[in-house]
Amino acid sequence: MEENLKFLEVKDFTKQEILQLSPLALAYIGDACFEILVRSWTLDARKNPNKLHRESVKFVRAKSQRHLFEKVEPILTEEEIRIFKRGRNAKSHTVPKNADPIDYRFATGMEALFGYLYLLKDYERIREIFKEMMK
Repeated sequence: MEENLKFLEVKDFTKQEILQLSPLALAYIGDACFEILVRSWTLDARKNPNKLHRESVKFVRAKSQRHLFEKVEPILTEEEIRIFKRGRNAKSHTVPKNADPIDYRFATGMEALFGYLYLLKDYERIREIFKEMMK
């Protein structure tokens, strides 16, 4: 799984630079990080692309992301909770029409956390959190 993230590395960020990014910027990159993890998790040679897509969507919907976050919340550090809350409380000007606004905010917070850890290159922690989510 870690290899799935490493090849995406483009730029080195200091922790201070990462903390200066907006929570929505962290969620932007975290969304991509989470998507690649889910797609890697659901990949199966016996399934056609349409079936793979439908299975992945089950995990990346706002409601599902909220449920996944709630599973791992007890194992998060104080710093990770702070990053999540920054993302959750960010003022997004759009909410998908099929998503509950509260679920969407939780999903944004979770994505911000994944973005933060990805930019820190803390792949081991990403792996721990993701594996716990998928239990």
